[in-house]
Amino acid sequence: MSVPENISLMKRWFREVWNEGNTKTVHELLAPDGVARGQSDPHGEIHGPDEFLAFVESIRASFSEIHTVIEDVFGAEDKVVVRWSATMTHSGAGLGVPASGKRIRVSGITIARIRNGQVVEGWDNWDQLSMLRQTGVYREAPPLTAKIA
Repeated sequence: MSVPENISLMKRWFREVWNEGNTKTVHELLAPDGVARGQSDPHGEIHGPDEFLAFVESIRASFSEIHTVIEDVFGAEDKVVVRWSATMTHSGAGLGVPASGKRIRVSGITIARIRNGQVVEGWDNWDQLSMLRQTGVYREAPPLTAKIA
């Protein structure tokens, strides 16, 4: 596929998988042997469409009204880079804490390698700490104060 076709594929992925919740798109656009990295654990891997759908379902169990925006996108050879942002409502207890009802915003970067019209490798780097802060799951410890003797 050409670079413009690969870019269109990734735009479709974000629109259909995240904005529209179309699970069929995951099976269509993620290769059966596809590997995704960085979705929930920097060193973890998700293998194939079924495992990726489990990740999507865990996000949707915690958040509703998900809306992604592609801020920048470019490609070279078989790779596409997408800088994206997403807004969503913390409406479920999928994070292990009660829903806060808060509207949150996160951002990230996705790199995908595409072969024969399907994603075969993906790397995500997104601001999970900001998501946890905004939902109230993570609170920073108070600053340490040093006493001078």
